[in-house]
Amino acid sequence: MESWVSDVVFEKPSRLRRLVKAALINPLANYMPAGLLRGMLRLTKSELAAANWADPGGWRSMVISYNGHCSQIADKILVNAGAMPMALRNRRRLGARLLARLIDQSTHQPAHVLCLGAGPGQIILDALLQSNCQAHATLVDLSTDAFEYGRALAESCGMADRMRYIQGDVRDVAKTLTERVDVVKMLGICEYLGDQQVTDIARCAATIMPAGTAMVFNSLSRAHGNDRFLRRVFGLHMTYRSPDQIRELMAAAGFGQFVTIPEPLGVYHVIVGRRL
Repeated sequence: MESWVSDVVFEKPSRLRRLVKAALINPLANYMPAGLLRGMLRLTKSELAAANWADPGGWRSMVISYNGHCSQIADKILVNAGAMPMALRNRRRLGARLLARLIDQSTHQPAHVLCLGAGPGQIILDALLQSNCQAHATLVDLSTDAFEYGRALAESCGMADRMRYIQGDVRDVAKTLTERVDVVKMLGICEYLGDQQVTDIARCAATIMPAGTAMVFNSLSRAHGNDRFLRRVFGLHMTYRSPDQIRELMAAAGFGQFVTIPEPLGVYHVIVGRRL
């Protein structure tokens, strides 16, 4: 699978930028008074901060980080120079390419991709556009706002007829979905869940996955260097797991034959597991 992503263009900070961030920027962000930092972000009308205060780690902040087109100075710094938004964009590119090739590899055509905790569906939309085969996707999320944005995005790409949206708990998907599933996407959800929740959701998905079909998910590390800032200033509390730890949870749900590929910053590892 490494060959599938060999030509993907990832974002990588220069060595000088990494040194400056580690020695100066990260300590300031992590240890300056949180109230002062929040006040500065309010004063500069940071859209990224406002999105996280309203819904920590929600789809709006994800869209801002993905797009990288910011009008406010604070957001230009946070989104374009921050390690976490950069890693998110890398994960998007890596995940989309892997999903596209898994769709191409599917023995069942047109392939059906199930996206759990999908948000507006930007990654699966990227994957469908990259794939060489016909496929469609079912997106499951609790947020109707995310789907409104996602529908408009899919329409703008001419993909509206290939996207289905279900509002609800991802753990109930087996009760509402009767169609065969060929690939499952679970990117960007595990870091907001406890161990038992991750395993329970994976078990539910496994009940509607034929043996050998793939699930794509990710681990998260503290390599971005800003966990203290994210918790104190944005209110963003995430669960960090090594690739081994998240693989163990998925193995308990009936998955194996794992392939793990990191994005260049080492913040995210995207993992493909097979239903055993």
